[in-house]
Amino acid sequence: MNGTTARLVLKRLGVGVLTLLIVSVVIFTITALLPGDAAQALLGQDATPETVAALRAKFGLDQPAHLRYLQWLVGLVSGDPGSSLVNGLPVAELIGSRLPNTLKLAAIAALAAVPVALTIGIVSAMFRGSLFDRFMNMAAVSAVSVPEFLIATLAVLLFAVHLQWLPALSHVSEINSFGDMLHAYAMPVLTLCCGLVAQMARMTRAAVIDQLSAPYVEMAMLKGARPVRVVLTHALPNAVGPIANAVALSLSYLLGGVIIVESIFHYPGIATLMLDAVSSRDIPVVQACAMLFCVGYMMLVLAADVSAIVSNPRLRK
Repeated sequence: MNGTTARLVLKRLGVGVLTLLIVSVVIFTITALLPGDAAQALLGQDATPETVAALRAKFGLDQPAHLRYLQWLVGLVSGDPGSSLVNGLPVAELIGSRLPNTLKLAAIAALAAVPVALTIGIVSAMFRGSLFDRFMNMAAVSAVSVPEFLIATLAVLLFAVHLQWLPALSHVSEINSFGDMLHAYAMPVLTLCCGLVAQMARMTRAAVIDQLSAPYVEMAMLKGARPVRVVLTHALPNAVGPIANAVALSLSYLLGGVIIVESIFHYPGIATLMLDAVSSRDIPVVQACAMLFCVGYMMLVLAADVSAIVSNPRLRK
């Protein structure tokens, strides 16, 4: 990595940190503007004003907004996002108990989606304009156009209600064998993979087609190289950078889908923790979970940017 590339990467990282800082202000402001009073909601309508005021002072809710934001931001950076207003447990502990489940679901979906998407994208590019290419393009556009909640609902109706092959809810706490794991993860992973595979395959196809139209590929074909050899030994190695960029951007799409999938299949992950916290006005949990999703999304976007900078010399000029 030369000096120009290092400066561009550091610039992207700086922009990422600044973006996260702006996002933290937005998240704190939005959660602070939520209607109702958390202390009043916890104590109930029969609580006296003195009791409500004492609870607000205990949680620091009586302090000015800018002081609460600074304390919250310092806590986030130091790894202590506060305590839950509902049960008093540390937010970090609550997130730590759910985060492995979300990461496991995302990892299984990525492991299932990436090989399938790359294969479809590369084969579609090799046989551009063929019946297979047209069919996969139509299927990809259809999959991207359908929201996750509709795919999940159709999957429940088909596999759980009509065929009764899979449970409607994901019972990960009852996994004792490989078969139990398949039953628990099949429909959440299937729902996530539909849009993920479609997006990744389309971007991979475009990256490979761009390389196949390059002059060096035409020269290789004029020399008599077979089409498969041209793709595998000439075009594909030069398309690794754009493909890595496509994979990183597509995986960022996964984070939005996880929220919907976890809520529909009642999967015990970060998304269900955040949704439960919203319903109970547990503001510290909501803020920490929202920032965690934003950090994950930003890391994937930064990975896509860095891979594009490293793989494309034109971006370094």
